[in-house]
Amino acid sequence: MEPTTSEYILVKNSKVHGSGVFAKKFIPKGTKIIEYVGEKLTKEQGDRRSEEQLEFAKSNPHLGAVYIFELDDDWDIDGNFDYNTARLINHSCDPNCEFEIADGHIWIFAKRDIKEGEELNYNYGYDYEDYEEHPCKCGSANCVGYILEEEHWPKLKEDLEKKKIKNIQ
Repeated sequence: MEPTTSEYILVKNSKVHGSGVFAKKFIPKGTKIIEYVGEKLTKEQGDRRSEEQLEFAKSNPHLGAVYIFELDDDWDIDGNFDYNTARLINHSCDPNCEFEIADGHIWIFAKRDIKEGEELNYNYGYDYEDYEEHPCKCGSANCVGYILEEEHWPKLKEDLEKKKIKNIQ
């Protein structure tokens, strides 16, 4: 199967992690950039594959990690396929893209204007559970140190502060 593509993107090495997706040209805010595609799985299958991918990533940290994307309450998408170019979009705590799920499709949109040459990224939105297994390397001024949904940041900061105090005592 041919890799998914878009007139707006190109793939090259990333300072964040492995390969990344970069703007080939200016991308205006609100632009639908690329679809995240893969194999449709039940939640049970998605959970199992997620664990397998996480275990693989622990022993191969230079490669990607988990490519399971929650489609809805019943289904996930496993995007761990070479043809899914969108899987190479890295996480950031200060993202320039966001995703939208509509009619069984996952689309990546420009959250703001994106300059030519800028790396595309979005917040992967991981849950708080097991956050320590997902350190963040985005390097943004906003970085909280973990790949985590923004709604969990206040709790993370509170917990990290408690751990810091505990370690001092």
